[in-house]
Amino acid sequence: MAHRNRYFTVLSVFSSFSYDLLRRRNEVLRRGHNLLRSHGLGFWTDRSAVHEAAAHGRVAQLQQLIQNGAMVNIVAVDSITPLHEACIQGQTQCVKLLLEAGAHVDARNIDGSTPLCDACAAGSLECVKLLLEYGAVVNPPLFTFSPLHEACMGGNSQCVQLMIARGAFMEAHDCHFGTPLHVACARQNLDCVKVLLNAGANVNAAKLHETALHHAAKANNLKLIELLVEFGGSVFARDNLGKKPIQYTKPGSPAALCLDFYETEPLSLQHLSRIALRKALGIKALEALPQLGLPNRMICYLTYMPAPPTDLLTSSQLTAL
Repeated sequence: MAHRNRYFTVLSVFSSFSYDLLRRRNEVLRRGHNLLRSHGLGFWTDRSAVHEAAAHGRVAQLQQLIQNGAMVNIVAVDSITPLHEACIQGQTQCVKLLLEAGAHVDARNIDGSTPLCDACAAGSLECVKLLLEYGAVVNPPLFTFSPLHEACMGGNSQCVQLMIARGAFMEAHDCHFGTPLHVACARQNLDCVKVLLNAGANVNAAKLHETALHHAAKANNLKLIELLVEFGGSVFARDNLGKKPIQYTKPGSPAALCLDFYETEPLSLQHLSRIALRKALGIKALEALPQLGLPNRMICYLTYMPAPPTDLLTSSQLTAL
C-alpha cells in the first residue's frame, strides 16, 4: 500500500508539473501577444481581421466584416477564435455581435478552454452574462481550469457568484491548483473566498493533502486564516509533507499567533454547532435555513451575516421580560 501511495504521489506531482509548464507557456504567449499588440505590432501571422477587430473592440469594423461575409469562427494559432479574443479583452459589444452572427459559444482553444473561461479570467461580468444567455456550458469537461476556477483566479467575486448561481461545480478539481477555493486562497482573493464558503464550498477540500488553510498560512494572510477557521477549516490538517498550516507561517507573526491560538483553544460549542448544521445542509444551506422557522438573529448567525440591531418583539414577549 505504501508503494502504491508513493507511486500516486509521484504521478500527481509529475502531472502537476507538466500542466504548470503548459499553463505558464500559454500565459506567456497571451501576455506577449497583448504587449506587442498594444505597441501596434503583429504577433501571429494567421490572425484574421475579425480577430483584430474583436480584440480591439472595433465594433463598427467587426460589424462591417460580418456583413461582408467574414467567417466568425475562423481560428488562429492555438485554435483561438474571435470570440475567445473578445472575451479575453472583455469587449462586450463585440462578444454580442459575434454571438448574434453565429459564433460557437463553446469553441475550444488548444488548451480546451472555452470563451466562458476567458471571460471569467478577464473578470468581465457582462461578457459572462452574454455567454450564459447564449447557452455556454457552465461545467465543460476540462482537465484544466473550469470557468469557476478562472473567475476565482481573476478575482471578480460577482463572476464567482453568478457562476455558482448557474450551477458551477464548487468542488471541480484541477490537477495542479485543486478546487476553486484553493485558487481563491492562493491568490488571496478574500471576497471570492467569502462567496465560495457562503455557498457551501468544502473548506477542507484537499489537493495533495493541502487545504485552503495551508495556502492562507503560506501567504501569512490573517484575515483569510480567520475566515477559513470560522467556516470550519482544520488547523490540524497535514499536507503531503506532513506539515500543518502553522508550520508555513512566520514565527511570531499575527498569522502564526492566530493559528497557535486555534490549536490550543477549542472552538465554542455554539460555533461547532453552526459548522455542523451548515455541513449537514451542504450547498443548499442558504436556501434551506430561512425555511426552518428560526428567529432572524439565529438565521443571521448561521449564514454568517451581521445580526439585526434588535429583533422586533411582540407585546406579550415584552411583558414577559
